Amino acid sequence: MDFSKIIYQLPRRMKSKKTDTFEVKGDELLKRIKELVKEGNVRRISIIGKDGVTLLEFPLTIGVVGAVLLPVFTAVGAIAALVTECTIKVDRRS
Repeated sequence: MDFSKIIYQLPRRMKSKKTDTFEVKGDELLKRIKELVKEGNVRRISIIGKDGVTLLEFPLTIGVVGAVLLPVFTAVGAIAALVTECTIKVDRRS
């Protein structure tokens, strides 16, 4: 097996990803999540509480719309009712 070819091709296969974080209050959480979904380049969203514990994490794929995300939006709304402040971590496609 020729490992030099594998090592040469490795950087091409690895896609770079960008991670952003946003501090939001509970009442702004659902609105911000919906905005991020509409952007279209978001790969994964994590909601992290003030204590650093991940409360909810969900992947997004191309073509995910409306009714498919309804249960996720319901869960986000429930979390928003319980927390005063949280962090949204967003993994984006480059």
